[in-house]
Amino acid sequence: MRFVIGGQIEKTKLAETVRRLAGDKATSVEIMGDIEAAMALKTGQADYYLGACNTGGGGALAMAIAIAGADKCITLGMPGKILSDDEISASVQAGKTAFGFTGQDIDAVVPVVIAAIFQRS
Repeated sequence: MRFVIGGQIEKTKLAETVRRLAGDKATSVEIMGDIEAAMALKTGQADYYLGACNTGGGGALAMAIAIAGADKCITLGMPGKILSDDEISASVQAGKTAFGFTGQDIDAVVPVVIAAIFQRS
């Protein structure tokens, strides 16, 4: 699995978290600019996009929505609200490949996303 990290904040922490949780199942985890990351997802050079910002949707997903398409994207967490584990898993099972959330929610959201991705593959 190939992961790209976009968004506006906490890119290093996000990449390290994905690397730790995905282990050897991740063939690559690359930090990129938002446009580059969204293009990698759209062209099949990446399988999953994760991004963080202060709102969970704007800076985390704007380019992914514009380039890869809104049907591939979902905001998993925003200030004061994180989707339930079941809702996160359902979004992965439904084919979402770009995930946005707030930086402070990395430790709550990413383990659920990675587990759901492993269940799907």
